[in-house]
Amino acid sequence: MHNSAIQWVVVALFAGVTWFIFLTSRHKFTNTESLKNYRKSPVVFVFFHGRCAMLSPVIRSARIKSYCVASRHKDGRMMARMQRLFGLRAIYGSTSDGAVAVLREGVRVMKQENVSMCVPVDGPSGPSLHLQDGALYFARMTGAPIVPVCFSCSRPMYMDRWDKFMVPKLFGTISCRIGEPIYIDSKLRGEDFEKKRAEIEKIMVKQLREMDAEFNLPKIQSGLNSTDYRKHTHKK
Repeated sequence: MHNSAIQWVVVALFAGVTWFIFLTSRHKFTNTESLKNYRKSPVVFVFFHGRCAMLSPVIRSARIKSYCVASRHKDGRMMARMQRLFGLRAIYGSTSDGAVAVLREGVRVMKQENVSMCVPVDGPSGPSLHLQDGALYFARMTGAPIVPVCFSCSRPMYMDRWDKFMVPKLFGTISCRIGEPIYIDSKLRGEDFEKKRAEIEKIMVKQLREMDAEFNLPKIQSGLNSTDYRKHTHKK
């Protein structure tokens, strides 16, 4: 079997497992009713890389047309294929690899196709819980608001990675919170831009901390990147 075909089979299995976990869990959703407002009015959904596993079913269930920003790395391409099965198309790149092209293409599709954008703001390699600039540029250049989203769960498994990627165990409770829309002035520059970035980051970290605290989960460390994490754990 061709390598690409094998990858699609693996991706389909992961997507099936994701749906099974999602559908067999209890749901504790906050403000998800606001998602129906974004079906015809694009937004920039922002989330931390380690908390994306259960967000795809939420966006899919809300019937929101969206693209996602995905890394060109092998793992990123695999994730993008899985997102495609949830109806999310990919734009490949990151803040460290093809950032300008990603911004241009993302702005183009948001304006021309009237779709939303999903951005893992600390991916693909960290620092963890750090909001990078890309999402603010999307919002500033399109007029679409930034909407912080996050999930947590009562019975998590954490992957041994810099982002502590969270995967819920079966038959637990999944919590999902949709934040309030945050608009970025098209004239925002320099120090004011950085203040707004830090403000949104603070909102996102608070959102994650509060949700994890509801389940008495351990505190996720911020500021980790993939390189330092591998060094610290003697990984290569």
